[in-house]
Amino acid sequence: MHDALTHWDSPFINFRDFDFPDGRGHGYRWVQIKRFHLALGSPTDQDLLTALIAHPEFRDTYDGVGVWLEPRHGQWWSDRITPGAYAAVDEASATGIIHTWATGGVPLPPDLDARLHEAVYTPIRQSTHRYVLGALPEDAHHDYGPIHIEFHELVLIDRRLGTLALLVAADD
Repeated sequence: MHDALTHWDSPFINFRDFDFPDGRGHGYRWVQIKRFHLALGSPTDQDLLTALIAHPEFRDTYDGVGVWLEPRHGQWWSDRITPGAYAAVDEASATGIIHTWATGGVPLPPDLDARLHEAVYTPIRQSTHRYVLGALPEDAHHDYGPIHIEFHELVLIDRRLGTLALLVAADD
């Protein structure tokens, strides 16, 4: 089923690469976006979520190791994640999740704010469907999870452009 998605790139935004005002730190925050092209005549959103979960690019613990052969995703066993773990969200909610996490009560450097608007907020706005990964049961954590302080995951489907983006925002 993962042939419904073709991985195209994985832009990474590391907050460490930006100068924060008043000497405040970046909080070891980052955003990774895994972007996929949809096959022609793409299936339903639920089928796309199933294809995403089955895709090799989904097996990433986001700890710098990259894609695993083992079924891990973030701090969870990927085989414990189902399409039902994702809830539909509107544009304002999806943007709010990322904005609240990104700012953490601290103004962002203008160049980071611009980068987030380009790479995160614009795709959220343009998406035809948005999903957020909900809470998973404690036994879904893999053998060394949780490994992130905060972990936010959105799936953005844009049927007009024929794309799906897996957006992970976290801090180490």
